[in-house]
Amino acid sequence: MSQLPPCPQCGSEFTYLDGATCICPECAHEWTPGAESQGTDETRVIRDANGNELADGDSVTVIKDLKVKGSSLVVKIGTKVRNIRLVDGDHDIDCKIDGIGAMKLKSEFVKKA
Repeated sequence: MSQLPPCPQCGSEFTYLDGATCICPECAHEWTPGAESQGTDETRVIRDANGNELADGDSVTVIKDLKVKGSSLVVKIGTKVRNIRLVDGDHDIDCKIDGIGAMKLKSEFVKKA
């Protein structure tokens, strides 16, 4: 029996084949073996709610009232956020909002200013 590669996302060794696709049962990541070397040139493009491409240092505007988790504060609609940083993870944007502090935002709740 051939040895399957570990999951590239979580490192699990319990991967299995489904046709030509490898699947990780722990994190549900799917990939085709041998395609990892082809996808290294690809850069992730992050877009705002209107489909405009975002870059580091852009200014964005919040399009929806957002509750701050663990606090009674609310980021109001129309709040302008300057000098954003794009990151990988469950939230796309790291920023600092006046009166609130450091925040992590999802790109689907902002538009480019």
